[in-house]
Amino acid sequence: MAHDLTPCLFFQSEALEAARFYAGIFPGGRVGTVLEGRPGAPPVAVPFDIDGRPFLALNGNPEPGFSNSVSFILNCDSQHEIDRLWEALTEGGQEIACGWLSDRFGVRWQVVPRRSLEWLSTGTPDQRQRAMAAMQRMVKFDMAAMEAAHAG
Repeated sequence: MAHDLTPCLFFQSEALEAARFYAGIFPGGRVGTVLEGRPGAPPVAVPFDIDGRPFLALNGNPEPGFSNSVSFILNCDSQHEIDRLWEALTEGGQEIACGWLSDRFGVRWQVVPRRSLEWLSTGTPDQRQRAMAAMQRMVKFDMAAMEAAHAG
C-alpha cells in the first residue's frame, strides 16, 4: 500500500504568508484551500504545492523558527536556477555556507548543482578532493568553478 508523504512546516502565525511565498517562487506552486481559524486569528492550516509536491503550513507553534534538524535540498540544473532560487530564498533570510541558507521564516535550504554528487564521487581521488575543496570555500554554489575544480 502506497502512502502520500506531506511535509508539515509548523509556524507560529506565518503559515499563509510562507505558503504564498514558497508557491510563488517554485514552478507549479499553488496554495490550496485555507483552513481558517477563529475570527481575527491566523489560519490554522494552509496546504500548498511546490514543484508538484504537497506541503502543509500549520500555525500554532509555541516556539519561533525552525531547527537544523529538518531542511530541504534543491537540486538545480543551471547556474541561473541556483541564482534565482538563492536570491528569492535569502531575501530577508541568511546565507550560511556550502550552499546552505536560512530563509526569512527560518527554514533551512541547500541550493546545489544537480551534478555536485557526480563531481564529489567520480573521477580520481584528486578530482574529488579538488571539487570538495572548491565547494567548501563557497557560500552560494558556482557550477562552473566546481566543474573546473573537478576537471583540474
